[in-house]
Amino acid sequence: MVTNNPIPAQGGSLIGATTINWEDAYKGPNVMWRVPRNIKWGDNVVVRQDETAVFYRDGKVLAYLDRPDRYSLTTLNARLLGNLVQALSGVRQEAEVYYLQRRIFDGKFGSTEPYVFRDPDFGLVQLRVFGSYRWQVGAPDNFINQFVGTFGAVTTPDVEARLRDQMVLLVYNTLGKLKDQGMRVTDLATQLTTIEQAVLGAVPAHFGPLGVTVQQIQGLSINLPDDVQQAVDTRSKMGVLGVNYMQYQAGQALTTAAANPSGGAGAMAGAGVGLGAGLGMGYGMVGGMQNAYQQGPMQVCPKCNAQVPAGTRFCPSCGNPMSSPAAGGAPCPKCGQPVPPGVKFCPNCGASTAPPAPRTCPKCGKSVTTSGKFCPECGAPLPS
Repeated sequence: MVTNNPIPAQGGSLIGATTINWEDAYKGPNVMWRVPRNIKWGDNVVVRQDETAVFYRDGKVLAYLDRPDRYSLTTLNARLLGNLVQALSGVRQEAEVYYLQRRIFDGKFGSTEPYVFRDPDFGLVQLRVFGSYRWQVGAPDNFINQFVGTFGAVTTPDVEARLRDQMVLLVYNTLGKLKDQGMRVTDLATQLTTIEQAVLGAVPAHFGPLGVTVQQIQGLSINLPDDVQQAVDTRSKMGVLGVNYMQYQAGQALTTAAANPSGGAGAMAGAGVGLGAGLGMGYGMVGGMQNAYQQGPMQVCPKCNAQVPAGTRFCPSCGNPMSSPAAGGAPCPKCGQPVPPGVKFCPNCGASTAPPAPRTCPKCGKSVTTSGKFCPECGAPLPS
């Protein structure tokens, strides 16, 4: 803000001198304010505790004042202001004045264009980064020379836009270095703190020439494409379960079947086969089938429906006779279900109930009437 009331300088007052200061009511979130008129020899500049006044002319910074005080630009304080007073003491010599806030600002950054990350497993993956950071002006001369002289920034939004772009660029550069060190897409979610620290370590070299210091980076988020994120999640689940891809897919298929009441899984559940969920169900079914195969033919108890080895006369679960007098007959040689007397084919599986033709053991010569593959006398393989 510019005031028209002259303030006495050291040793007296100067006619036409102007006192310039940045009132608190106009600061707000602004990091920078340009005085509406050029300052000249004899003017007074007020600098407060949280401010820096920068004098700028001909594309470069002449000097800056960062100690709180009221400064009168005359030859009486040339020792304090140095070359600035000399530069302004000639005819028609003027300079622009920029005020800078010295407090810490909060900013956010986010990708406008994706970063292509080459991963050995997923190939070229497009990443987008988001987060927030805390920053402040570190070197006022570099700040004004770069943002005002080089970039032509005239407002605080101009400065913030440039800082956002630089922060995204710095994160991308850091990801590239970490990738060269072996980091993969699957590591990103668990290494966010490491990435933040690596970015902070590169801040001085990246932001120092801009006159900016970054105090903190927080809330870093790296977004993957949906299909890649799904693949990463699947791989993580496989690692927790200790299964390969085919086993994981089989478990997922069984889970889907169990959730469908009209499908085969629902029918199996209705028949008393207790369907679990996912991989546990799949492995349980596989284990059950292996046990049944190793135990040989089975039959079902007509009273309690327990699985009983074929040829057993009484159910070991409930004690019920496996072939009741009313049913009669011997168990089917294939499925083990009771077959009524005189029936030539099993009504349950259709297998022939006729006793197998006798075979002669090629080793011991014994006649064998069972359906086994080995001679019960000497153990030699029998002809089929």
